[in-house]
Amino acid sequence: MAHLNESDRVAYLATLSPGDDIDHRGTVFTGELLSELLSPLTDPATGRPRLGNARFDRAEFEGDTTFDGAQFAGTASFVGAGFGNSARFNGVEFGDEAHFESAYFAGRSSFERAEFHGGAWFVGAKLGGPADFGGAKFNSDASFVGAKFHRVAWFGGAAFHGDTWFRTEFRDDAVFVKAVFEHVSSMGPLACTGTLDLSEAVFGAPVTIEVAANAVHCRRTRWASTAALRLRHAAVDLTDAVLEHPVSIAARSRPFTVAGEELPEVDLDSPGVCVRSLRGVDAAHLVLSDIDLRDCRFAGTIHLDQLRLEGVYTLACAPGGLRRRGMRLVRWTPRRTLVEEHHWRAVRTVDADGWTTPLEGDEVLEPAALAPVYRQLRKSFEDGKHEPGAADFYYGEMEMRRHADDIPWAERSLLTAYWAVSGYGLRASRAFTWLMAAMSATVLAMMLWGLPQHDLKPTSTATSTGSGRFVITAVPSAPVNPRGPYGERLSVDRFEKSLRVVINSVVFRSSGQDLTTFGTYAEMASRLTEPVLLGLGLLAIRNRVKR
Repeated sequence: MAHLNESDRVAYLATLSPGDDIDHRGTVFTGELLSELLSPLTDPATGRPRLGNARFDRAEFEGDTTFDGAQFAGTASFVGAGFGNSARFNGVEFGDEAHFESAYFAGRSSFERAEFHGGAWFVGAKLGGPADFGGAKFNSDASFVGAKFHRVAWFGGAAFHGDTWFRTEFRDDAVFVKAVFEHVSSMGPLACTGTLDLSEAVFGAPVTIEVAANAVHCRRTRWASTAALRLRHAAVDLTDAVLEHPVSIAARSRPFTVAGEELPEVDLDSPGVCVRSLRGVDAAHLVLSDIDLRDCRFAGTIHLDQLRLEGVYTLACAPGGLRRRGMRLVRWTPRRTLVEEHHWRAVRTVDADGWTTPLEGDEVLEPAALAPVYRQLRKSFEDGKHEPGAADFYYGEMEMRRHADDIPWAERSLLTAYWAVSGYGLRASRAFTWLMAAMSATVLAMMLWGLPQHDLKPTSTATSTGSGRFVITAVPSAPVNPRGPYGERLSVDRFEKSLRVVINSVVFRSSGQDLTTFGTYAEMASRLTEPVLLGLGLLAIRNRVKR
């Protein structure tokens, strides 16, 4: 048509009527020439162009291209076609297959509300500008294998009722908000330099999703069947996702392959897969494998005690080394923590050094809200027979209870003492340090005031009963409090006796040593407190090696 003179072109167009087949392979179209072609094909009753089989293979569309509202009753073929500027197929109805293999869209391409009754083939297509498939309906198979989206790809509200293949490369964000995948069994492998947004999407059939992306958003996404997400580099947000059946999320160590070749991963530099949020998720059906959970928000997760963690997973840790707390230097107990605890400690007026600061807009939860989260994670680890791992969460639970405002002051004081003495029964070094200090103090007290001045020597008296008989009675002498300079009391002999008293006290035994009044009460206190410290130390060791 581009080479016909005006009279010949008018004569050709006069032969066309709505529903006719057309063949314009390799034709060069301007916007005006395309409008002239579609005019006689427009149905007067609907005002929409209606075509039969339409072949535009290798056609070149210069300027803006508009097929808005067109109806293709037969096959629509745009194989290898080139669109030099924007291409609009808004509201187009494809009654049979639509072929866009190897087509090139230099500008914006829009298939908003388009309906594909047959297969939709975008194999190897290149979309240089933003691509809009919002509200499109794919009633049969759809393939985007090898397609490359250089700008944002929008599939918001699209519905995929047949098998769909996305072995695709997205150089920007890929948005599938509110998309419906009824029979999609696999999605990917695909690479997305920006964010793959599956928020509020619905997956009706078992699906495997393979994605290499900087971020994957699954907010309010619904999986009505089983799903396996195999990811690389991605930061995953599962806020309020609905999991009706088991869903697994695993980090893949090696790049995905398509047709024997590795899928290019342009501008994807993050080392691994991390989950940012599980808020609102029912974790009873969730399995995480080899996932980084250092920045994960757990608060608000349902059935968190049934969450399964497999492989190598990473949680946030307390700051290491010496840290400043007000005017003092402190060393935080090494343990795995929640990022929500980091945020709470970071916003306090003191002792914030080393704790992660919350982002602007993040909700900072109080200890009373974090204690149940630690408790449920502890139960999850205990049910998985990982007692040493559960110990860290027990420590976190007790820390939150100690700082919570909803428990009585007396109980918090008791928890503070429990923490100081043995780290809630989890820090053997702390308990044994206190034990050694208590024993040393008791030994010193015994040497200075507990042992009598001299060993007791009983005195004997004989009493005559007549008939030449005598009764000899031994009367023990009373202990004499030590006197003299303190230095003289610190002798090796007194140390040995004091040490024997203390060691016997630790194992609830009496030393048999005669003591002063002060020494007697000191021994009683020692027999009460030091075995408790020994027991706490042994308990801490047990909690770290328990299977």
